[in-house]
Amino acid sequence: MKSLNLIEPGKFGFVDIPEPKLTDGHTLVKVLSCGVCGSDLHAMSGKQPFFTYPRRLGHELCVEVINHHEDSNLEVGDRCVVEPYYFCGECIACRAGKTNCCRNLSVLGIHFDGGHTPTMLVPTQYLHKANQLTVEQAALVEPLAIGCHAVERANINAGEPVVVLGMGTIGIAAALFAKAAGANLVVVDVDDMRLDFAKNQLNFEVCLNAKGDLRTQLKEHFGQLPACIIDATGNEYSMNNSFNIVEFGGRVVFVGLFNGDVKIESENFQQREITLLASRAALSSDFNKVINAISTNQMDPTAMITERLRFSHLDEEITQLIGKPNLIKAIIDY
Repeated sequence: MKSLNLIEPGKFGFVDIPEPKLTDGHTLVKVLSCGVCGSDLHAMSGKQPFFTYPRRLGHELCVEVINHHEDSNLEVGDRCVVEPYYFCGECIACRAGKTNCCRNLSVLGIHFDGGHTPTMLVPTQYLHKANQLTVEQAALVEPLAIGCHAVERANINAGEPVVVLGMGTIGIAAALFAKAAGANLVVVDVDDMRLDFAKNQLNFEVCLNAKGDLRTQLKEHFGQLPACIIDATGNEYSMNNSFNIVEFGGRVVFVGLFNGDVKIESENFQQREITLLASRAALSSDFNKVINAISTNQMDPTAMITERLRFSHLDEEITQLIGKPNLIKAIIDY
């Protein structure tokens, strides 16, 4: 069968690989749809750390069960979401229930070959039934789970003034779950197109451009600084500035990252008694929360999809996403 490999930065090629066969502990699945992640774009641009070529990308997956073992609770034809964070289950973090912080964490499509292929084997424990979701909704569950986990880390109280910085996919996901948690929410970006999209397509009521005096804008809107900031920008200036625009006793959650150092002014940090939290990937429970939130109509994330690609032409179409304006989320149809 034909699978697609990223051979080197900017160069893809279809290759022939054998059809996978069912093995113990795994389920044979057909790939129905796959989202394109920011990490995929970084790999395509040669900017993804800890990445080797060639590699088969693809980890935001909706799949259908083809064959499974009798001891599985799955049925042939079940639609599933793939949890792409493979953990060891034995390290200190895993034993504490923080499998997203596994010392030996491996991510599908980044550390080993992913879902740019018609069929694949997936360890059964990483499949989440999602028959009630559409194919498109299921393919969006993984990035939504990252936002869900960030909001869980933030521990938002209803009515709290909360700011989400960055209206990329993960920022949007965090904002959706912050809104669902009852936050008094403001979303922020430096791109007017993204802010218009957030307002008009995703119904976020208050959208501010950070190019102005953001601290003053937030104080004027809330009557105070926000109690919680979730930074999904991965931007050095934005992340460092988060400590200046959070209220005394407030919380800052970093779900974005960059290759560099975050600088904390000790006096400001201590005087405000700021709580700093990191948020990495997601837990299995977050996937279940996202599936439940979509299936109970608490949210419908399909408005995030702004581009559609065809797997049969993916070698040509996917590279056109690099630097493409107005891109929010691309989905690959198989």
